[in-house]
Amino acid sequence: MEQENTSASKAILPVSRTKAEARRFYDRISHIYGWMTGAFERKHGEEALELLSIRDGETALEIGIGSGHCFQQMAGLVGDGGSCCGVDISTGMLEVTKNRLLRSGLAAGAGLCCADAAQLPFRDNSCDAILMAFTLELFDTPEIPQVLSETVRVLKPGGRIAVVSLSKEGQTSTAMRLYEWAHLKWPRYADCRPIYVERSMTACGYTVRSRVGARMAGLPLETILANKPEPTALH
Repeated sequence: MEQENTSASKAILPVSRTKAEARRFYDRISHIYGWMTGAFERKHGEEALELLSIRDGETALEIGIGSGHCFQQMAGLVGDGGSCCGVDISTGMLEVTKNRLLRSGLAAGAGLCCADAAQLPFRDNSCDAILMAFTLELFDTPEIPQVLSETVRVLKPGGRIAVVSLSKEGQTSTAMRLYEWAHLKWPRYADCRPIYVERSMTACGYTVRSRVGARMAGLPLETILANKPEPTALH
């Protein structure tokens, strides 16, 4: 994928933190992560989950489950006839989510997997719906198309994906400039950075159904709902 192409990708800040560093960081904060993000990220993830309209009996996947609030709801939506799996690079986050599912009685139909989203351990065309909230922007720019291509591979034809991310679209604000400065100065902690979400997804072959813009602490967000095209639409 070429993110329209050199001009857009040059504007996106790099990710200098290694995945090993990311794993250690999220393991350390896993037990307070839900408290840290509850007032900001959670409602946007829940809104994206609502857009997915997951039905009883479907197979669903969340990439980057964090402390599991959205994943718990996903496990309830697929019902006894469906299944869902949550992926995260952090074993600490997976443990927190596992305990959440056990307390809510939803652990039986939900699987948890420690994996890198750039290499998803799932079969082709095996999933009806995918949620990815505040995860895609954690990957360095060259890996974004690889992650999205993996989601295309795993989704069934016509399957849905909802992605929430900090957005580079629109005018640069003071809050954006300050956040990007913090990302460059403290990349291990201000790890997310704004990216071009919709154009990244269309470049990977997705058909965008809706785009919702919002702001979080003054930073612009994009929530994209898209489909993997049916085989007839590919020709």
